[in-house]
Amino acid sequence: MCRNIKPLFNFDPPTTEEEIRAAALQFVRKISGFQKPSQSNEKAFHQAVDDITAVSARLLDALETVALPKNRETEALKAKARATARFG
Repeated sequence: MCRNIKPLFNFDPPTTEEEIRAAALQFVRKISGFQKPSQSNEKAFHQAVDDITAVSARLLDALETVALPKNRETEALKAKARATARFG
């Protein structure tokens, strides 16, 4: 599941709040073991997603680099080529 979490830093166009939240959701699902939490755990689950989303957004805002931003389409093509080479 966490293999699907992609790097979110230094992209053009910049990472969206939805992308950060999706990565946070996958992270919480992985560490909790829940795809969908029970009613008794739902509040804690969603609070964790909110907290990780906020912390991740702050981290991405604070990071600095001198490297040129990566192009999303180019990176997607590279990933597809790697997958094709790996899985045929």
